[in-house]
Amino acid sequence: MSVTGITETTQYLTFKLEDEVFALDIGKVREVLDFTTATKVPQTPDFMRGVINLRGSVVPVVDMRMKFGMTATDRTVNTCVIIVEIAVDGESTVLGAMADSVQEVIDLEPDNIEPSPRIGTKLNTDFIRGMGKHNDQFIIILDIDKVFSFVELAAVQEIGEEAKTAVNA
Repeated sequence: MSVTGITETTQYLTFKLEDEVFALDIGKVREVLDFTTATKVPQTPDFMRGVINLRGSVVPVVDMRMKFGMTATDRTVNTCVIIVEIAVDGESTVLGAMADSVQEVIDLEPDNIEPSPRIGTKLNTDFIRGMGKHNDQFIIILDIDKVFSFVELAAVQEIGEEAKTAVNA
């Protein structure tokens, strides 16, 4: 969805990765959990931290810092997992997104959201819905459905299915 498609005030959950503030549409967020140990799944991409048990369901956890080319998330008292629901090929998938900390839920008016910057043709910025301004601070608004490629999401779904099968065996 482009910024021009944002026509009404929307609520966003803000969170930090290193020193940057990011935001997700609150409609995509199911809950926020304290980080617990994830079970590593062999032969998964580096940004896949593993899987957690969420009330009997196997949920893959992704380190958002590593996904965005930053250093791995260090576990602190503020480290959390944002449980999001994303669309993959018409189906919804639940995923845990590790963040350094969750900040707050904010309302952003459409006039406070600028289009994402075009950074040449080689960098894909389709996963950025826009740049929000809140209290004189820039916030990178993510389109969580576009952060991961189809291939990565298919792998995440497969990992979840394999882990479920292993648990039920």
